[in-house]
Amino acid sequence: MARYDAYNSECLVFSFKDGLLARLAHDLKMQVERFSIEVDDESRKIQATFDPSSLQVVCAQIDGQDDASALSNGDKKKIHENITKDVLRAHKHPEIRFDSTEVVSRGEGFTVEGQLQLYGCSRAIQLEVRPVGGRWVTEVTIHQPDFGIKPYTAALGALRIKPDVRVRVSVPREG
Repeated sequence: MARYDAYNSECLVFSFKDGLLARLAHDLKMQVERFSIEVDDESRKIQATFDPSSLQVVCAQIDGQDDASALSNGDKKKIHENITKDVLRAHKHPEIRFDSTEVVSRGEGFTVEGQLQLYGCSRAIQLEVRPVGGRWVTEVTIHQPDFGIKPYTAALGALRIKPDVRVRVSVPREG
């Protein structure tokens, strides 16, 4: 069984600004710092858990490019608090979990179907896993309202985060 975590793998979350005051906000690149992914090649099962309280802001992004200077450490801390306390309510929902139900080889990669448990809700999702260099990479768009999550808003809704966030997971490709 292969095991992956933040020491050898990466889980990034991307959020995108919206609303009348969007020019005052930032698209964000965030990183989950505590997670575990177990892959059993024999049973073709994948189980993963993610700690939502470990989500940290890496940087702002402009047109998909990192802008390391756009946010102060204080800004990052405030965003982290808003996300973990108000949006994800990590104290009430301390774990995000994925359990595969089917893994099928597709070309050089895989199609993975499974259940994502987030914010007290469970939904079926499908992932496409593809080789990128020496890594396996998957990206999935999560529509927050599907899981009962109200996307962040401020200034009476004139500043808000789009309901879709993108999650990218990358693990070492072995063999």
